[in-house]
Amino acid sequence: MCTGACSKFIAIPLYVMAAVSIICNIMLFFPDFKTTYASEDGKETPRITQEVKYMAGLIGGGVIVLIPAIHIHLTSTKSCCANRCGMFLSIGFAALGAVGAVYSLSVAALGLSNGPTCLWSNILHPIPEWGTPFNNTGGSYLSDKDQWTWCILPKNVVEFNVGLFSTLLVAACVELVFCLIQMINGLFGCICGTCGKE
Repeated sequence: MCTGACSKFIAIPLYVMAAVSIICNIMLFFPDFKTTYASEDGKETPRITQEVKYMAGLIGGGVIVLIPAIHIHLTSTKSCCANRCGMFLSIGFAALGAVGAVYSLSVAALGLSNGPTCLWSNILHPIPEWGTPFNNTGGSYLSDKDQWTWCILPKNVVEFNVGLFSTLLVAACVELVFCLIQMINGLFGCICGTCGKE
């Protein structure tokens, strides 16, 4: 496979993963698929999980990866970027995408570790209040589904957050791998050319 064709193979999954990251981050603002919690957030106490507000999926795994994906895709077409210089630039763009993916991955992992913000109570804490009940558990709540019942509102917020943050984590890992592959591909393309004329 020539380096130009490889770039196209890399760009398409990056588009998909960037779109998945953006959608997941936006959905995380609406636990239980309601706008109530986002509109009430910060008035008295937080209603939205803190890691969601870092916008890692929207900015890191989304926009910051989308820009390199566009340039990487252009190196595979008969355009101004399908040359050694374009492939050299794709190394820098892929590095930028890798930084965005690492940011998204880090925040998603932190979001999974700390757990969601919710109205919660348990036997030791009988009075319901808004907070992050799993913040100091080191992610142990993930394997103990009995603790998930601590969250009263939003309904099923633990499943909601775990599902979306896990998706963000996987998407960021895929983005990181493809950006690293493109850095190697860009180096070969810079040295050998894109073989687009063959």
